[in-house]
Amino acid sequence: MSQQWAYKVAYIDTRGRISCEGLETLIGNERRSAFVRRYLSSLGREGWELVGIQPLTSTSAYYVFKRPAQEGDYSESAPAAEQPRAEPSSGGPAIETA
Repeated sequence: MSQQWAYKVAYIDTRGRISCEGLETLIGNERRSAFVRRYLSSLGREGWELVGIQPLTSTSAYYVFKRPAQEGDYSESAPAAEQPRAEPSSGGPAIETA
């Protein structure tokens, strides 16, 4: 069996905001570089390795991390791709949601 991986994506704005899996972290009374380094170090202690950065603006990017899958990493499964469903006939047009 091949290695299974778990992934984490964090939005990091070096002006002082990090958003990851619904949790917001705001800069305290510290330098911007120290703020980001402290956050990245905390993920490293949990076994997460930085594997990619997708820049968005000059101060923000998505940071992608991975680690070998652990018990509980898949407790919240990713939503399956939804297939378009026809609404029950109500005389009006069918509405598809994305």
